[in-house]
Amino acid sequence: MTAVEVRHLHKRYGRRIAVDDVSFTVERGQIFGIIGPNGAGKTTTVESIAGLRTPDSGSVSVLGFDPVTDRQEVCERLGVQLQESSFPDAIKVAEALELYSSFYRDPADWRDLMELLGLSEKRDSQYKTLSGGQKQRLSIALALVGNPEVAILDELTTGLDPQARRDTWGLIERVRDAGVTILLVTHFMDEAERLCDRIAVVDGGRVAAVDTPAGLIARANAVQQVRFRVRQPLDERVLTELRDVAQVEITEGLWRVTGSGQLLSSVAGALARAQVVAEDLRVDQRSLDDAFVAITGRAPEPDHQEG
Repeated sequence: MTAVEVRHLHKRYGRRIAVDDVSFTVERGQIFGIIGPNGAGKTTTVESIAGLRTPDSGSVSVLGFDPVTDRQEVCERLGVQLQESSFPDAIKVAEALELYSSFYRDPADWRDLMELLGLSEKRDSQYKTLSGGQKQRLSIALALVGNPEVAILDELTTGLDPQARRDTWGLIERVRDAGVTILLVTHFMDEAERLCDRIAVVDGGRVAAVDTPAGLIARANAVQQVRFRVRQPLDERVLTELRDVAQVEITEGLWRVTGSGQLLSSVAGALARAQVVAEDLRVDQRSLDDAFVAITGRAPEPDHQEG
């Protein structure tokens, strides 16, 4: 049930190595995320999957086809929304969608896509008059108009306002639920954590880690913190002796319990056994942002130009 298989992919531009021995597999029906710092090789990787770049070595398979030697077969089954796209200034939204749908044997209804992506009011507008967000939504619609089995979405929601981002996330989840496999390149960690079934962290042209979002957070030695106040007396040892607790701090009546694993349930159980009621209880837990920093050693940044 493998949709995409990348094995020992290597690509260089002159003396610069963009992708160095990248390997991963994407199962059918997954949303597979690719995240990494600027220049990590994310876009070169997905362009190789799409057949837009020829690898120097290694292999790529999309639904059993080679994107270079079986280009027509892959084009019929693969939709692509790249980080930067351009169209003739005078082409209208409806014209672009109708034109692209004519390239495929079994296209989606482009009118439905136009409605789903909030472009119906712009159907007769020329490309040059669209805002950045509208151009991005059109690019997504064109990637899906061929009714693809696999879709590559590179920086899916860049330029969209918060509500448009969430609407687009819902659309992508519906597309996945309909059976489309999605490769999502993003620098938005909340987007990756919300949408992706599995994620590859690419750094320096190599895959640093592949796991579920929760797995990446756990592998990054994720730390949790439980905060609360109590009115009854509480012996600190009730908490410090718990296996999941690493540290207990008390400042002006506020208890901060730091640890990992099943920290919340461990603390809640210990308090219940001690017959102590926690008030204003809050849980702070590390996110994919923290995992990204732990794995790559740097914070995620917006991608504009990517190698």
